Amino acid sequence: MEQAKSFARTNAPDAAGEASTRSFDGDSGARGLQRDLQDRLQPPADEAIADGAASPEPSGGSSGRWVRRTLRVALGLAIVAVFGWMPLKALLQTSSVEAVVNARIVTLRSPIDGTVTAKPNNPTHLSALSEGDLILHVVNARGDRIRLDDLRRQMSRLDNERPSFAAKLAAAETAQQDLARQSSQFRDGRTLQLEARIAEIQSAIEAAAARREEATAAVERASSLVRSGTVSTVELARLTREQAIAQQTEIGARRRLDAAKVELTAVKSGTYLGDSYNDRPSSVQREEEMRQRVSDLRADLAHADAEIAWLTHEIAVEQIHYVNRSEADIRAPVKGRIWEMMTSPGEDVRAGQPLLKLLDCTGAVVTANVTENVYNRLRLGEQASFEPNDGSAALQGEIVNLTGASGAPANLAINPDVLNKEPYRVTVSMPALDTTGRDCAVGRTGRVVFNDGAAKS
Repeated sequence: MEQAKSFARTNAPDAAGEASTRSFDGDSGARGLQRDLQDRLQPPADEAIADGAASPEPSGGSSGRWVRRTLRVALGLAIVAVFGWMPLKALLQTSSVEAVVNARIVTLRSPIDGTVTAKPNNPTHLSALSEGDLILHVVNARGDRIRLDDLRRQMSRLDNERPSFAAKLAAAETAQQDLARQSSQFRDGRTLQLEARIAEIQSAIEAAAARREEATAAVERASSLVRSGTVSTVELARLTREQAIAQQTEIGARRRLDAAKVELTAVKSGTYLGDSYNDRPSSVQREEEMRQRVSDLRADLAHADAEIAWLTHEIAVEQIHYVNRSEADIRAPVKGRIWEMMTSPGEDVRAGQPLLKLLDCTGAVVTANVTENVYNRLRLGEQASFEPNDGSAALQGEIVNLTGASGAPANLAINPDVLNKEPYRVTVSMPALDTTGRDCAVGRTGRVVFNDGAAKS
């Protein structure tokens, strides 16, 4: 086209001169000018023959024009088919009007009253967080520690009393051992004394038995002599009386022997029989009293040890409670990124006050709105695919919520009410979305295409 315009400008004077001398026939006007222009553009026949080019046949030129026209028509139909099929396909598919990648919002609140401090690397709105990462730190310098101080005072008192209990117990045990040794010595001495008394009584019994036998023999002799008149009856009576005394003396000695044996048996069993009213000597009684005191002191010491052990445990527990009441670490419960920071370091907060909102990128969903006709054909659990507008591959998912005109849960990062082209809303779970850390795709737009079963139902 540019060459034709240049040629027309250079040859315009010649064409004007020739046009003034040429006589036009009845077809003069625009058609004549067109024929004249074609004649000017076509090379002369002799130049074509000189170049060795054959003059085209009239039938061959007509056939070429039809071929070119057919090719142009075919090319136009192909372009129409290619660029028109996609809108037609989208029109025939059961799909959403709008769709956006969404995720849940986790609101972190302060567990205690205190002042907010930041971690060394202060998180920003773009910070990618892993589960358990420290975000903020809340410190309460006025935490209640009354119970902790009371427990520590009780522990200090028992720590001071325990050495006294231990010293008293040691002294009592020493005294009890001394009294036990005295009691053992007294029992051994009393036993020896009774054994000696028994031996003495046995000797007395033997002497009494001998006197009784001698008196019996004297009475027998006197009785035989009284018949002959050698011994008087008075002498016989005296000898008979001595015989009776000897017998009673022997009987009394045997009774004393029995009493000594009973007393010895009682001593061996731990009971003392004597002239006093006490069944035990004072050393034994004092030893028993000291043994009782040792038992009491041991019980007191054991009670103090148990109390110290209990206080140690309570102090450890109360220390943890005090730390939890005075300090609190705000950590990320899920893997994601910070969506909204609602406080700043140095700010005083109350227990339960929201500190920040965390985007839970591990459970991304797609919220979409559809027409009423499409909505009424959808069912929970049906398969769907999300086609991002950035041209990436489609992702498979499942319908998890049909809220219709009532909207969707409010704890989403993007409120479904912003999709306002159609009032009926659908939530589709997309496990295939890689929305962890900085790759969180919340806000990406696209289109949700539902399965063929929903389209045919």
